[in-house]
Amino acid sequence: MNHGYLECWISVAKALFSQALIGEPGFAESLPKPLATGSFGFAYTLAGEVQGRFVVLLDAALLQTSLVGEGVDQKAGWSELLREAADAAAGELLATAGSKCHIDSVEEVSGSNQISRAFELKSANGTWAILVRDESHATKTIDATQPPMIASVAATSQTASTSFGSSIELLLDVELEATLRFGCRELPLSEILDLGAGDVVELDRHITDPVDLIVGDKIVARGEVVLVNGNFGLRVTEVAAPRKRLESIRCLF
Repeated sequence: MNHGYLECWISVAKALFSQALIGEPGFAESLPKPLATGSFGFAYTLAGEVQGRFVVLLDAALLQTSLVGEGVDQKAGWSELLREAADAAAGELLATAGSKCHIDSVEEVSGSNQISRAFELKSANGTWAILVRDESHATKTIDATQPPMIASVAATSQTASTSFGSSIELLLDVELEATLRFGCRELPLSEILDLGAGDVVELDRHITDPVDLIVGDKIVARGEVVLVNGNFGLRVTEVAAPRKRLESIRCLF
């Protein structure tokens, strides 16, 4: 089985895109299609035992959608998400083939007709093309008949960090505590000790302001408080960029 960087990136992208993007779109290979004017992308320079450039080109229409989050800069959101996928693919390559590499630099690029593979991102709201150009190559021969390298404890720790996106499926059943924050206020200890039944503590947020949904120590969404079958609930009006949501989970482990 081929354990090149491209194959590792594809595996990572399938898991990461379906979990981090709004609407959980599917990601699958497709026939090559020319990208419209205004397409954008990013080129990653790989260094280590695998070197070269790896380029991801995106449909311009993705800038007009909110797949990476409501109310956020879509290009910046895609930049963060694709960097997460690129780093995770390097970790996946180490785990599956024992070949070490890392992202040395990133630059924004425009469309190109020179591609290696074509994919489509598809949800109920539309279909978008994603093209990949793989110019990476191994600087050492990898014996496919040998089992993957057993990493040291330190290397394993680093791999777990960089391959977080590809391993997110393993965390889907983990229950996390989500907290609604209506506001806050700093009080001196003397006032806290003097609090009694009937006292009112004024918060720093107006009643019409959105409340925060917090996982770990990070805000992952904001919205309006509603009642659901007699219980408080949250109607989400905006969500954080995918990398921020993933970081909120990462900080718990």
